[in-house]
Amino acid sequence: MGGNSPCASCKLLRRRCAKDCVFAPYFPSDDPHKFAIVHKVFGASNVSKMLQELPVQQRADAVSSLVYEANARARDPVYGCVGAISYLQNQVCELQMQLAVAQAEILCIQMQQQEQQQQQQQAAALAPSLVQLEPDIDDDDDGDHKSYFLHPHHLLNFTSNNSSANVIYDSFKKESHLYPHDMVS
Repeated sequence: MGGNSPCASCKLLRRRCAKDCVFAPYFPSDDPHKFAIVHKVFGASNVSKMLQELPVQQRADAVSSLVYEANARARDPVYGCVGAISYLQNQVCELQMQLAVAQAEILCIQMQQQEQQQQQQQAAALAPSLVQLEPDIDDDDDGDHKSYFLHPHHLLNFTSNNSSANVIYDSFKKESHLYPHDMVS
């Protein structure tokens, strides 16, 4: 910087900031904590050597990485970034497992719904043979004459997984083969 205000590193190290200061572009004076944490973890001379060995276009990324690693080391002195990465990888694995379980549950529900729809379609296709006959009293006569009409609202619901419903259905199916003619009283 070399002007009026020294960079954060030169301020912390209490030295004069030269025009060609390697720290000045990356550690501005308005953010002293950024250099302080990097200096505490890596040391100013090590950071200076690292930055001088790198091409100028890669230095900003290197400083960002050093600041990130230094902050991670401050939070977790033993593992640093590796601890954070490991923690996040474990979270990803757990979330992937939860996602797989949720997808499996969705698939099961969809299969159940498909099965129920198929059962309802089968029941609807078989419904005409399963309707009940209901007497309809002729009002014109004296009430002795009864005729039977098919009423769809009397259809039995065979879409349940109940075994007794299947038994009833089987018995109706067998009886319809025994008595193929319409029943009229």
